[in-house]
Amino acid sequence: MKLFRTTITLLCALSALIGIPAVAQETSPYSKFGYGTLGDNATSTQRQMGGTGYAMHSGRQINVMNPASYASVDSMTFLFDMGVDVSLYWRQDASGKQRDWGGGIDYVTMLFPVSKTIGVSAGLVPFSSVGYSFGSSLDNGYSSHQGAGGINQLYLGAGITPFKGFSAGVNISYLFGNICNDVYATTSSGISAVFEQMMEIQDYHLRFGAQYTYNISHKNSVTMGVTFEPGKSLLGKTYVVKYLQSSTATPDTIAPGIVKLRDKFSLPSSWGVGLAWDWNQRLHAEVDFTYQPWKDAKYAQIENFSATRIDDRWKVAMGASYIPDPRGSYFKRMSYRAGAYYNRDYIMVGDNHVRDYGISCGFGFPAHSFKTMINLGFEFRQRQATPNPLLKEKYFNITLGVNFNNTWFFRNKLR
Repeated sequence: MKLFRTTITLLCALSALIGIPAVAQETSPYSKFGYGTLGDNATSTQRQMGGTGYAMHSGRQINVMNPASYASVDSMTFLFDMGVDVSLYWRQDASGKQRDWGGGIDYVTMLFPVSKTIGVSAGLVPFSSVGYSFGSSLDNGYSSHQGAGGINQLYLGAGITPFKGFSAGVNISYLFGNICNDVYATTSSGISAVFEQMMEIQDYHLRFGAQYTYNISHKNSVTMGVTFEPGKSLLGKTYVVKYLQSSTATPDTIAPGIVKLRDKFSLPSSWGVGLAWDWNQRLHAEVDFTYQPWKDAKYAQIENFSATRIDDRWKVAMGASYIPDPRGSYFKRMSYRAGAYYNRDYIMVGDNHVRDYGISCGFGFPAHSFKTMINLGFEFRQRQATPNPLLKEKYFNITLGVNFNNTWFFRNKLR
């Protein structure tokens, strides 16, 4: 009966999640290339720690980065975590400086047990985000470039602990979303044109994970975590539409036909490894490394679009979280977090690699009456190309996550 109620609740939650609009979009001209800016499945708590999580396992936090962590949930606990993001950003190039802001819903996740050794999680997290708007001059006119959309992940995962210290898990994700890239061109003679590429993706994706914890002493332990995502050809379609218009003619639409993504666009395999140290249920410190061989992936050129050079991506991240006293006063029960990362992205602009790095910090505020935690984080990041900087971007992100912790399957005793 307990498993049946859990399954019904999960199905209802998944139906609700499908109706949620696309997750928050990060605005960046660099997202014009490839599938946009990639996400790493990090929640607000993990972003405050530099985006670490491969070796993190806690009965009070949801860790989508490594599905093996789901097995750590308490046998009577239900977790629901929802995050929002607000970004302030500054750009500088040869034309000057620009300022703007954006944000929205970042993720929605849940986690609950189905037995003493098995935990199940489901949710909606971003896979990639596209958002940009900029202009450039032509020999006899002006052009502007706009893009929006991204790829979302609706996932269902499970983790199991077959024996003490070791856990394994898997996420099965449904990838869906649209990516739209537009080029508007206007000549001095009054002729205008719009070139639009649409990419529609509907596919599945897998992520496997494992964690092993070794207890050094009663208060000290170390955990090794690994994840793997197999590469695959994408399913979906893409097409280019051209609108031509002059001052004396009606718009002319030309559709060159629909191109299937299979065997022309793909995702590479992905590896993640992390090492964490935990002390006395108060301190968690972790170092992560991510590697994705994008050189092995396919990204075809359709018409004059999709001319993207891609290269292998790697990322190093580190972070820590500290609780002074879990049973002390309010400020001693708070979580204090900090982290940093360096990322060499998969996209290239000409012969230039794109890289970004950042620092983050945050606080976990426990609710007075419940185990619920309110996570407020701050992040400063900088992105630019190298060796030619091209466009320099600086971001200040504010993340807010609410991690609801409730007790399930508890039957009060009548006296």
